[in-house]
Amino acid sequence: MAAAAQLRNLKEEATCSICLEYFTDPVSTDCGHNFCRPCITRSWEGRDGNSPCPQCRKIYNGRSLRPNTQLRNMVEMVIQLHLPPVEPPRENLCEKHEETLRLFCDEDQTLICVVCDRSKEHMAHSVTPIEEAAQEYKVKLQDWLRPLRNETRYILESKLREEEQCNTMRNKVRAEKKKIESEIEELRQLLRDKEQTLHQRLEEMEKRITRAENANISRLSNQITSLNALITDLQKKCKEPALDLLKDVRSTLDRCKEVKFQGPEQEMKKRKENEVLQIQKPEEEMKKYKVMVTLDPDTAHSRLLLSEGGRHVVGTDEPQPVLDTPKRFTSWACVLGSESFTSGRHFWEVQLLHEGLGWTVGVAAESVNRKGRITWSPEGRVWAVRRWNGQYCALTSPETPLSPCEEPRKLGVYLDYEGGRLSLYNAESMELLYTFPRAHFTHRLFPIFYLWGAELRLV
Repeated sequence: MAAAAQLRNLKEEATCSICLEYFTDPVSTDCGHNFCRPCITRSWEGRDGNSPCPQCRKIYNGRSLRPNTQLRNMVEMVIQLHLPPVEPPRENLCEKHEETLRLFCDEDQTLICVVCDRSKEHMAHSVTPIEEAAQEYKVKLQDWLRPLRNETRYILESKLREEEQCNTMRNKVRAEKKKIESEIEELRQLLRDKEQTLHQRLEEMEKRITRAENANISRLSNQITSLNALITDLQKKCKEPALDLLKDVRSTLDRCKEVKFQGPEQEMKKRKENEVLQIQKPEEEMKKYKVMVTLDPDTAHSRLLLSEGGRHVVGTDEPQPVLDTPKRFTSWACVLGSESFTSGRHFWEVQLLHEGLGWTVGVAAESVNRKGRITWSPEGRVWAVRRWNGQYCALTSPETPLSPCEEPRKLGVYLDYEGGRLSLYNAESMELLYTFPRAHFTHRLFPIFYLWGAELRLV
C-alpha cells in the first residue's frame, strides 16, 4: 500500500493541474508552480498586462516562464514506465467542467475550477486557492467559538443565580408565613378569616415560584445543551480538511448567526415575576396609625426650600442663606422630620408634586452623618426607597431594584418600631413597594427626605 501511494504521488507530480495530463514542455512561474507551456499560454490569452497564476492566483506584471528541464526529464521517465495518468477523485471535480476544484469564490462561497474562474459567472468575483480560503474560514469559525463559550458560561451562571434566588425567596415567604401566624394569634377571632385568605395567597405564591423556577431552569438547560452541541460541531468542523470544511460552511455560519445572545437587561425582565412578594397591610388598618409629620428647618440642606409650616419642600439650584449648625446637612440635600419615633406604629404620606431627577424617602437614625458621606443602607442606619432617572430601588446592600405596577404619585410610609419593620406603599393603590427585612430598632428614628430638584408635600 505504501508503494502504491508513492506511485500515485509520482503520477501527480508529473501531471499538469490545468489539462490533467502528463506535462508537455513544462515551464515554471515566478511563484514556483509548473504547467504545460501550451496550457498556461492559453489560460493567459485575452488578458492585457497582468497575468495570474492559475494555481495560487498571484499576479505578474509580465509573462516570465522558465523551462523546467528536470521536470521534463522526470515526466519522460514516468511515461516510459507506461503508467496511466492520474485521475482525480470524482467528488473533487467540477460538475459542470469536470475539472479539479482548486479555487474558492468568496462572493458565492462555493468551490470552483480554473475554467469556472475564467467564465463570465465568476470573472469579476474575488477568487482564492482553497487552502487559503480554508484558513480564512477556519479563523471565522474559531472567532465564533469564544462568544458561544461565553454565552454558555453566562447561562450556566444565570441558572445558578436563579436557583439561589428562588431558595432565598422561598425562605422569605416561609418567614413571612410565620410572622403572619403570630399576628393572627394576637388578633384571634377578628383575624381568623384573614388567616385562611393569607395562607391561600402564600401557598399560591410558593407554587408560582416553583413553577417559574422549573420553567426557567428547564429553558436554561435546553439552551446550554443546544450551545454545547453547536460548539462541538464547530470544533469538529475546524478539524476537517479544507474541501469538507468549505462544502457547507454557509449553513454552519447561519447556525451561528441564529444564536441569540442574552444580556443583563433581558435577565432582569425574567426575574420580575420572581421578586419577593410581601403581604400588604389593609389600608384602613395602617391609617389608624397615621401621624402628622413636619420638616425640621434646622436640618435642611441649603439647596432645599421649606414652606412656612414645614409641610412642603422644593429642591433648588441656588443655595439658601442658612446658618450652619451641627444638625444641618451640608454634603447631601437632605432634611429630617421634626418628629422622632422610639416606639409604636406610625404611618405618614408624602405627595410627589415633581419628580425632578429623583428623590429618597424613608427613615434614618438620629446618628446619620450630617456633614459627610451617608451610607444609604440599613447598615448605615437608613431604611429608604429611591427613585433616580425613572428607576426605583430599595436602598439595601446591594440595592434591590423595584418594578411598581404604576409610578406612585403619593407614598405611604409605615413604621412598626417594636416589630422592626419599615414598609413603603403607593398610597393611592396601596401597592406594596418594599418591606425591609426585620430589624432590631434601638435608635431614635426620624423621617428622612433627599431631593434632586424634586418637590414634595406632606399630607
